[in-house]
Amino acid sequence: MTRIEEIAAQLAGYDPKALSVDGVQDFLARLVAPAVISAREDVALADALDRVLAEDLVSPFSVPPHDNSAMDGFAFDGALLEQAPADGDVRLKVVGTALAGAAWRGSIDTGEAVKIMTGAVMPRGLDTVVPQEFCRIEGETVAFPARVLARGDNRRLAGEDLRQGESALRAGDRLGPAALGLAGSLGAARLPVLRRLRVAYFSTGDEILSLGEAPREGAVFDSNRYTTAGLLRRLGCEVIDLGLVRDDPVALEATLRRAADTADAIITSGGVSVGEADHTRAVMQRLGDMAFWRVAMRPGRPMAVGLIPASDATRVPAVLFGLPGNPVAVMVTFLAFVRPALLRMMGTNAAGVSSAPPLLRARSATAIRKKPGRTEYQRGFVQARADGLPEVRIAGNQGSGVLSSMVQAYGLVVLHHAQGNVAAGDDVDVMMFDGVI
Repeated sequence: MTRIEEIAAQLAGYDPKALSVDGVQDFLARLVAPAVISAREDVALADALDRVLAEDLVSPFSVPPHDNSAMDGFAFDGALLEQAPADGDVRLKVVGTALAGAAWRGSIDTGEAVKIMTGAVMPRGLDTVVPQEFCRIEGETVAFPARVLARGDNRRLAGEDLRQGESALRAGDRLGPAALGLAGSLGAARLPVLRRLRVAYFSTGDEILSLGEAPREGAVFDSNRYTTAGLLRRLGCEVIDLGLVRDDPVALEATLRRAADTADAIITSGGVSVGEADHTRAVMQRLGDMAFWRVAMRPGRPMAVGLIPASDATRVPAVLFGLPGNPVAVMVTFLAFVRPALLRMMGTNAAGVSSAPPLLRARSATAIRKKPGRTEYQRGFVQARADGLPEVRIAGNQGSGVLSSMVQAYGLVVLHHAQGNVAAGDDVDVMMFDGVI
């Protein structure tokens, strides 16, 4: 029994001719092995964006390393607040100034304060900061209403961000801008990361034109290669562009063999339906362990998934994703299925990498027609309502070849498998594009 057959046997109600979106996600979670990459390298912190951390980054010191002021103001002993009348003022004599980057070395007596800047070390014995905007300066004295503060206000505690010896970042974390800043705050000039996931991709079809070719009747310029390349680069993959492959079985087989020898995953667009000229399906079946699906979704019904072995038997077989040919369907199936699978292969430990990106709950501005029995992804525009809640409005043309609507839309309204018609004012799920594509 092949690996594809083993997984199919484990799934209740598995039907390759009518597979649900949840069924595809479940299948891929079983097919795609986590952390297929073991090779690692050290990179400069500035070059680590979107890379996957190979080992925990342990904090060599506490952050912050000392108590410090969260505001520009005046530091004092907060016990004085308990002695002041609730509706009265606190008056303090200012005896010095504490600047950020250098500890103040003076001494403090009862009823005294130190002018302090944001980030400056809290002088010994002082635990509270009154912001300067609450204060009246009267010569060498500062006064403020006691009711505006509680003891300990506006003081950052040593180690409240990280304790010395604590893991600041964990192996498997995908390094975003905040993670780079956190590593920088610990003095980490270089980081150990896993090598990039290598993904080969190509388009298929005699009707596809490469850029620079003369237009001809019945032909269209290739958009899927550039969409796919952008999605992969945004994910942090190493992309291998194998170009455009014509509807020629020999050329298709050679390209797939080359891809399996050089990449961890392969993405194709077009050629996975049952048309007479769609040779990709037959070649895939001959080369690897494949499943061909008709997914109960719109757009993106035809899809192929499988394993293509490399010529070197010691290499792990490449995971192949055969996506539909329509441009919008390529993007939708990538976001719903391929992106989570690639994150899993990359070794990320992000929550939910076996599922699609997280969904935003929004109110539908209009009624939406929908029959139960398939998942629909409709392009939409999200905006804030007067009450602050998000509202989504469906884009006009939902055709799977209307790529311009993917440029204009803010996300995909996800109408789930069992869901029926949506009335204006009903809540729906939205897969937002920002941060994903």
